[in-house]
Amino acid sequence: MLPFEEDIRAADQVAQRALMQGDPELAEVYRRIRTLDPGGNRFARVLRDTIDQLLDGENTGRYDWNTLLKTEKTHAGTLVEINLQRRFGFADGISMDYQIAGIDVDCKYSQKFGAWMIPPEALGHLCLLVWADDYKTLWSAGIMRIRPEYLNGGNNRDLKLTIKSEHRNKILWLWRDEPLPENVLLHMSQTDRAAVFASRSGQHRLNELFRRVQRRPIGRNVVRTVAQQKDYMKRVRGNGGSRSALRPDGIVIMGDYESHRRVAKQLGLPLPAEGEFVSARLARAGRRHANAAQVILDGESWVIADENDPPEMAPKLPDHTALI
Repeated sequence: MLPFEEDIRAADQVAQRALMQGDPELAEVYRRIRTLDPGGNRFARVLRDTIDQLLDGENTGRYDWNTLLKTEKTHAGTLVEINLQRRFGFADGISMDYQIAGIDVDCKYSQKFGAWMIPPEALGHLCLLVWADDYKTLWSAGIMRIRPEYLNGGNNRDLKLTIKSEHRNKILWLWRDEPLPENVLLHMSQTDRAAVFASRSGQHRLNELFRRVQRRPIGRNVVRTVAQQKDYMKRVRGNGGSRSALRPDGIVIMGDYESHRRVAKQLGLPLPAEGEFVSARLARAGRRHANAAQVILDGESWVIADENDPPEMAPKLPDHTALI
């Protein structure tokens, strides 16, 4: 059985429990979303891209949620709602945000877990509750039928209410505390981050990023934020980009191409997903590397270098063909 088939089977079992509890619409919406995205990868990518969209690193250099303006943070929920609808092709709802499997569903996002603001018109309807935290690098999404007794009282002008903590167990979780694609700039050390941004040259900043952040996926938006140039992808490639600049140090930069992913897999590195890069310093395999993962490049065996391996000219990566 393939992994995604196991995910779908597990989702069906959860949906059956919801059905047995007397809410067939909840079960059907749950099943439909999990069928569209068995592993949650598409959902996670929407959240990562939406946060990056708000940060707008290419134009602002920002990478930290706390540097957003209050109005920008308020707009996050609307962007998550819009981007999920675009990604999954949900139809417009009749009285709620979406129709999923022909059922009206409202969408609520909060950067603080449990702080979803539920409007009065959502009473009796299903809500898709979404949370993502860039500092914890986690996200969750679940579905809940909104009942008046589940909500806290409130006195805000638009009458929006929050869910009582003791009733969060009524949420049918699609995904709970899943890893959010990492915001590398936020989570790297202050010393490394300062070194990356020390230069006025976008190319030099990118070179330092790939030199200091190795063996970890680096997303396109991180590259865009560091380069702060319209032709940021050109700055990664060979012919004068970071791949050329770092070869003398033994560093290769694998992108989201099938040939590059095969190299990463053979070396035991994270596989670059769409729009991602992974850098690593390599060394020619010797006797002491007998137990290390190896890959053949330029007709020779190479391994991930360690502190005992002196820098040497890195091999060229294979010609790339488009990924997935």
